[in-house]
Amino acid sequence: MRTFDLSPLYRSTVGFDRLFSMMNGAEAAPGYPPYNIERTGDNDYRVTVAVAGFGENDLSIESKENTLTIKGSKQTQTEQTGEVLYQGIAARAFERVFQLADYVQVKNAVLENGLLHVDLVREIPEAKKPRQIPIGSANGNSPPQVVESKVAA
Repeated sequence: MRTFDLSPLYRSTVGFDRLFSMMNGAEAAPGYPPYNIERTGDNDYRVTVAVAGFGENDLSIESKENTLTIKGSKQTQTEQTGEVLYQGIAARAFERVFQLADYVQVKNAVLENGLLHVDLVREIPEAKKPRQIPIGSANGNSPPQVVESKVAA
């Protein structure tokens, strides 16, 4: 395992201390259920979680502030048709939490073929987008005018 020294970044950034502490404390995350995170466009993302054996009623998705939480809990089945000799398909409850960047919102979620696809989009408000400021030229304008002038006597 590699260790990164992030101290040079602390000198030139403001407000990212939470991000750096998360990176420093990143341990091996539990591997169940497996997931993918992919970029599908400039501002579009998709989180895909493998939830084989779970139905729509067994899953819940919650988006709060900058956190996306996906929970799954399998309803217990009392009737079994036979004796299970080996159970390799995990049906245990899980909770997977993803930290979202600012202005990232959940667009929709689809369950197909045992995969839960959660589509995300980054929508930056107009007030936060960069804007161009026109620069006027001194040649086309009248010369600067003196508003008030005092002569020392």
